[in-house]
Amino acid sequence: MLAGYQLRGVHGQTVEALARRILSGEIPEGATLDLLALREELDVSLTALREALKVLSAKGIIDARQKRGTFVQPRSTWNMLDGDVLRWRSAGPPDPDLLEHLAEVRSIVEPAAAKLAAQRATDTDLADMDDALTRMAGAAGKPGELVDADLDFHRALLGATHNQLVVQMERVIASGLAMRDQVVHNADPADDPVPSHRKVLEAIRAGDAEAAEQAMRALVDKASEDLRRISGH
Repeated sequence: MLAGYQLRGVHGQTVEALARRILSGEIPEGATLDLLALREELDVSLTALREALKVLSAKGIIDARQKRGTFVQPRSTWNMLDGDVLRWRSAGPPDPDLLEHLAEVRSIVEPAAAKLAAQRATDTDLADMDDALTRMAGAAGKPGELVDADLDFHRALLGATHNQLVVQMERVIASGLAMRDQVVHNADPADDPVPSHRKVLEAIRAGDAEAAEQAMRALVDKASEDLRRISGH
């Protein structure tokens, strides 16, 4: 599976252009792609276009069949956990359904991750969370810096589980956090996330697995409530 695809050159730009049009619904599910028309529209060679389509095919977004040609697959086949698919989905205006689904994933994963972190965190893990928390405290009134520090805290927490599969959930958690933070911190700059994060960190530092789990659950629940309050959903 091709994951974490990065924009580079004509090939990368072609992937990005096609993906955003499909995920935005401009090219709907089930639509058959006119490759010659797309080649002209995107001003790329047919070879470059086919290479871009291979990337989208690997992510379950498109498929090709004899007689039918190349077509957009149903969303149920898309690899929604792929980092690029999440990024493409979150590129447009906030999607309430996506935000809700990501919040649900967070509520399942992060409290359990905090519990594991309390049992396994090393001094380096704690230092990473400390650093992120310090940056968070210094980013009052600076939504961009606050989002970055928040993401780093949660990445460090997942890393502190020392579970390779949990760590891989970072791309989902990060997407959910980034989208939520952009909505909440921009709408309510006075919101202070430091106390709730500090409570999680102190429970992890104390090795209190149950307290860490409860503190993280409270944090995630508040994040969901804030999002619903601000977005009106």
